[in-house]
Amino acid sequence: MAALSQPHPNIPWQRLTTPYGRGTDIPRLIETGQFESLAELAEHQGTLWQVTPWVLLELLRSLEGREPREAASGEIQVYLNVASALSGQDLGSEKPVASMGELLNETYLWPEDEEEDELEWERGEPIGYDPEAFFSYYYYSDSLLKQARPLFEEIMHLNSDLAPEVQELLELLK
Repeated sequence: MAALSQPHPNIPWQRLTTPYGRGTDIPRLIETGQFESLAELAEHQGTLWQVTPWVLLELLRSLEGREPREAASGEIQVYLNVASALSGQDLGSEKPVASMGELLNETYLWPEDEEEDELEWERGEPIGYDPEAFFSYYYYSDSLLKQARPLFEEIMHLNSDLAPEVQELLELLK
């Protein structure tokens, strides 16, 4: 999977947003397998966030390194939530930033200091949410999930407990 194997710089989680603030806790949530919390931060009310493609990247890289039987239902739910938000989106109508890595450029990152976050949200267009960047969160999330299709198919065939959830996911990724 091309995007999964590409090197990416350290992800500045504390400078990326979720529906509830900054993504500072995401590495811990990934490490401890708190998939329900991750699902809520990656997708909320049908909306994807700055952290979404990066959460997917980290989860899929981890999943790729494990046996299909080691996949967790909650992990599949994260992918399902994102795929549901992507369902029906016309991702061919706009142009994303040139690469997923570009979304980590200073232009799109929130300041180190979190004191002004509330004011930033009240602005018309917060940092990293201009139309091109916002579309790119959807575009690259979709791309990552579609690249992982073979991995999901393998899980579906080798993990009967997760097969119904994975089948639903694969249907959404068509």
